[in-house]
Amino acid sequence: MGLLGIATPEEHGGLGGDFLMSSIVIDELSYSNCSGPGWAIHSDIIMPYILHHGTPEQIQRFLPAMSAGKCIGAIAMTEPGAGSDLQGIRTNAKKDGDDYILNGSKVFITNGYMSDVVIVVALTNPTAKTAAHGISLFLVEEGMKGFIKGKKLKKMGLKAQDTAELFFEDVRLPKSALLGQENRGFYYLMNELPQERLLIGIMAMASCEYMFEETRKYVKERKAFGKTLSKLQVIQHQLAEMKTEISIGRAFIDQCLDIHNTRTLDSSTASMAKYWASELQNKVADRCVQLHGGWGYMQEYGICRAYTDARVQRIYGGSNEVLRGLIARQIIMD
Repeated sequence: MGLLGIATPEEHGGLGGDFLMSSIVIDELSYSNCSGPGWAIHSDIIMPYILHHGTPEQIQRFLPAMSAGKCIGAIAMTEPGAGSDLQGIRTNAKKDGDDYILNGSKVFITNGYMSDVVIVVALTNPTAKTAAHGISLFLVEEGMKGFIKGKKLKKMGLKAQDTAELFFEDVRLPKSALLGQENRGFYYLMNELPQERLLIGIMAMASCEYMFEETRKYVKERKAFGKTLSKLQVIQHQLAEMKTEISIGRAFIDQCLDIHNTRTLDSSTASMAKYWASELQNKVADRCVQLHGGWGYMQEYGICRAYTDARVQRIYGGSNEVLRGLIARQIIMD
């Protein structure tokens, strides 16, 4: 349907667009309250890693198939004992001749269960003083011996989205599975994270707009005390406040989109976008459920599903607590 690989060059099987075009798909999916497809992860996180850091052979092998939807991508960073802190990673890849032997496990991996290729973050230099000098990225494919997919995880929200555990037991990887240079993985992650965090901000703002419109429609129809809820001043003021905050958020996200489209969005500003928009999303979700009353607590209503989907936005892509620290450090350094 032309909804994958939008920002991937045509010569690599994509549509030859840019991230602004890709953001329209991300926006519309969230605005329709559809959190099932992990398209954004696939097209706008995984594919750029391969495009920017892959060899010509890796690019040709994966990107055309990924744009066609024949190869599903995932990225495996988080571990049972390591989330936002990459220093805690225990998954490792040890050299064995020209090959690497991969061992470890990952958790909370979007698209993990149905993935065909996974970018795995692994420790390759255990003696390095910091993660910045000891992490590499590997392309691990479905069917490789020792690559085991665990159960699909049961989540609070995002129930239609595939999230899984992944295990690696003596997986033998050829040198051609290394993505980019050995021990440079941390720098690749830092280069790509601004887009991931902006992506979460886009999803958050579109969800805010969806929830607001659903609630506006509901309070104009629902009657209490002989008139519709929308006639009550306390309700009107809440709608006014939400509309204002959403409009401000949308202006900031759109500004970040313009900056990012020239590849000049820095990590600190992207962190602001993700942190602020996801906090607003949760605030709007809570208010909108409240304004729906008992019906807002029912899963048959979209507002209930939007509420539970919103909660993880403050956690993944770097928890908001970690992002505040990153923003603060940039302020102090400047």
